Amino acid sequence: MYASRRILWAVLVVGAMLSLIAPAGARAQSADSSSQQAPDRPLLLYNTHTGERLDIFFRRGDQYIPDALAKLDYFLRDHRTGEVRHFDPRLYDILADLTASIGHPGAEIDIVCGYRTPSTNESLRAHTTGVAKNSLHIQAEAIDLRIPGVDTLQLRKAALALRRGGVGYYPHSDFIHVDTGRVRQWCFDCPASLISGD
Repeated sequence: MYASRRILWAVLVVGAMLSLIAPAGARAQSADSSSQQAPDRPLLLYNTHTGERLDIFFRRGDQYIPDALAKLDYFLRDHRTGEVRHFDPRLYDILADLTASIGHPGAEIDIVCGYRTPSTNESLRAHTTGVAKNSLHIQAEAIDLRIPGVDTLQLRKAALALRRGGVGYYPHSDFIHVDTGRVRQWCFDCPASLISGD
């Protein structure tokens, strides 16, 4: 009877040890597979106003890289005033996914507009059309862009398919707008067929 208790005790101890080891192994395996599912994310950008280029990894796996985000914030500064604001990093995921969705992962993106101070936004509203009073550019949650060699209508369709925020289309200025606001779309000075997203 004493031997049976010792065997039962040994089985319970081994079972308890295995139950502790297995979840740790599963967590490690899960972490390995998630890091494989989330590769490093690069961006190649050209600022059409300053002439600067930036080739940068903004995310490693699931983690944004703080130093890279700071460089991107500076790169996307209001070029009229030099003021910098911290951008919503989800915009960078949208840009990277947009280049991949059109079959050009890592393509250089021309930045037409990043951050705008409220005064810059008001000045643009006074002198041009198509500038929103409460633009998400003021919140550093929007970017206007084009990709050299890619038709902006095709780019617009790809951005709409992502369904990750607002998408504006400015065919006469040859750029699209993407933001991290609610999912919506607009087309500035477009034929009726394009206003609905066709």
